[in-house]
Amino acid sequence: MKQITTFAESIYRVDDLQLFRDSDAALAARSLAHCPVVQLQQGESVTDTSRARLYIVLSGALSVTADTRTGMADGTVSKVLPGESVGEQSVLDEEANLSAMTALESSELLVVEAEIVWRLIDESNGVARNLLRLLSFRIRAANAQLRRRQKLGEFYRQMSMIDGLTGLYNRAWLNDLLPEMVASAHGAGKPLSLIMIDLDHFKQFNDTHGHLAGDQALRAAAQVLSGALRPSDCAVRYGGEEMMVLLPDTSDKVAVVVAERLCERIRQAVVFRDMRLPLPHLTASLGVASLLPGQDDHGLIATADAALYRAKDGGRDRVAVQEMLFS
Repeated sequence: MKQITTFAESIYRVDDLQLFRDSDAALAARSLAHCPVVQLQQGESVTDTSRARLYIVLSGALSVTADTRTGMADGTVSKVLPGESVGEQSVLDEEANLSAMTALESSELLVVEAEIVWRLIDESNGVARNLLRLLSFRIRAANAQLRRRQKLGEFYRQMSMIDGLTGLYNRAWLNDLLPEMVASAHGAGKPLSLIMIDLDHFKQFNDTHGHLAGDQALRAAAQVLSGALRPSDCAVRYGGEEMMVLLPDTSDKVAVVVAERLCERIRQAVVFRDMRLPLPHLTASLGVASLLPGQDDHGLIATADAALYRAKDGGRDRVAVQEMLFS
């Protein structure tokens, strides 16, 4: 970056600069007269940003990436065009300019020291109004960008909670939400039931029909769960061929009825839509548990898991309940 002239000796006019439009042009011209005009070649960066200064693009264009030295940069790049400026914030708070400024093409910049900007603000209402208008616009743009990022962040957070194969919630979602559901049930004195589901002989199913058919079987079972539950219920892929259904505000007796219905629908599920292919037999074992006084989420899962193994030991393709239910 090298100085090529001063503003008074350049071809540029005050009216070309957004910050000084509709202000006292004569005052601005006198104040800016000795300010240097510097030239940047394409790809060259402004390196002397340790002082609070205002940089105004006279020709060409700059790319500006904010907060490069604080670790806060998020990849957002602004393009500054002729007449526009950068560095207002550093002038106002008298801090170093933390923006990385690079010429997108051969460019000329007007460099204005902070004390000159402050003098113009003090002496010209027009400059003060323009600065307030500019900062207001940037705050609005920053808020809009923040809202977009928040929505995008929430979208990705939700996506990270969904199992890619089945479309059910995944283990990460369960780890986040089940403790809250347990605490809410205890606090409100309402029931919470859980059904643990394991597809029977799934390894044998995979060995016989192949892993692609196994994936399709998991999707078919997941569709059964999704189609049979209330909006308030939640279906989770717990891991492998194990799935789970959470039934808020649902008693043990109702949970058993739901489990029996799921067991029957999984038994009837169609894995291969192409009827020219042999129809594999798909069944599941289900264990039902309901939240006990003082029980935490780990205890609830362990109880349902124990019931699931009772269903397996009893011959599979059936529902078993925790031993203390219906006592």
